[in-house]
Amino acid sequence: MLDSKLLRGQLQEVADRLASRGFSLDVARIESLEERRKAVQTRTEQLQAERNARSKSIGQAKAKGEDIAPLMADVERMANELAAGKTELDGIQAELDGILLTIPNLPDASVPVGASEDDNVEVRRWGAPKAFDFEIKDHVALGEVSGGLDFEAAAKLSGARFAVLRGPVARLHRALAQFMINLHTGEHGYEEHYTPYLVQAPALQGTGQLPKFEEDLFKITREGEVDFYLIPTAEVSLTNLVAGEILDAKQLPLKLVAHTPCFRSEAGASGRDTRGMIRQHQFDKVEMVQVVEPSKSMEALEGLTANAERVLQLLELPYRVLALCTGDMGFGAVKTYDLEVWVPSQDKYREISSCSNCGDFQARRMQARWRNPETGKPELVHTLNGSGLAVGRTLVAVLENYQQADGSIRVPEVLKPYMGGVEVIR
Repeated sequence: MLDSKLLRGQLQEVADRLASRGFSLDVARIESLEERRKAVQTRTEQLQAERNARSKSIGQAKAKGEDIAPLMADVERMANELAAGKTELDGIQAELDGILLTIPNLPDASVPVGASEDDNVEVRRWGAPKAFDFEIKDHVALGEVSGGLDFEAAAKLSGARFAVLRGPVARLHRALAQFMINLHTGEHGYEEHYTPYLVQAPALQGTGQLPKFEEDLFKITREGEVDFYLIPTAEVSLTNLVAGEILDAKQLPLKLVAHTPCFRSEAGASGRDTRGMIRQHQFDKVEMVQVVEPSKSMEALEGLTANAERVLQLLELPYRVLALCTGDMGFGAVKTYDLEVWVPSQDKYREISSCSNCGDFQARRMQARWRNPETGKPELVHTLNGSGLAVGRTLVAVLENYQQADGSIRVPEVLKPYMGGVEVIR
């Protein structure tokens, strides 16, 4: 969340910066609540001073043998008023905190201003799309040829937006995840983690999914027990490992990676990508998270993005990098790069990774801090996250870009050791 001091001291400036990302801040409501808070706080402080003075008078009157009953009654009245004032203050602060939880992060000055994905800025491209000399198939049709992708079986089990993978295709999917994990741990300096797939609400609030995006989550309600949520990404579990912690400067940067299934209701995606594996309720992802000193987070974002790009380069998949505009960035990001891989059947690039610097937005929610050796005081860390990569979408890209005229799939060179030497999937 944003620093509450910004709303108190730079409210209109914050509102203007948020407007660039399409968010309308209710300035009047916040000003009204702040005025009430200040008035109640001033009255409470005055009452506390008066109560202290009365309490002192009671001792003096008692020493003189005077009747202290009126003074005692006055002190009791003020105590009741103080209690009422505290309750009112708590209510106002709770309302302000509730507003803060719904406000997105402020975009960095380097983020291009725009209203939608049409205003994103292409930063670079790598590789060239292959020219096929036969009629290309999409990944669904390719899966039918090999029998390795079965959406009807998945629908029988779970309904729409699920897939059953079989045989060599299932192995290719597993190979991709293992390759990504090995690359990030072996060459990019990340520490592998295995984390719970079920988390409680505070973890999702910490990374920004709650309260704003609850409809996108799968919730497990348990009578008499705390509710669970299925993770929408390992960003939630990995980032929350530092919640409530004060890290030593020597521990930074933390570079964490995990391969997990991800679960999303896709509540806002009705009618979009209904065919195939592009947008599903359950999919695998290799997620990278970094926790860094604030002064190094923009540099870390470039490195994180390069780590995700390296996966695509080794797989020899054409892609491009976009700097997302203010209106297309995620809720918690100050700056985001999207990686889009070439999908031949769609004749366009599709998102396969999103790499974001969240600044201190998540850290403030989680109270994740580090001790600055220069000041000796705890300060908020900066957190970053990125897909390295979405495994299902990478599978789609491999199937389509490596297809042959007979519907078979060549195995990318870098994956052959993970496929037991298999060179072609038929």
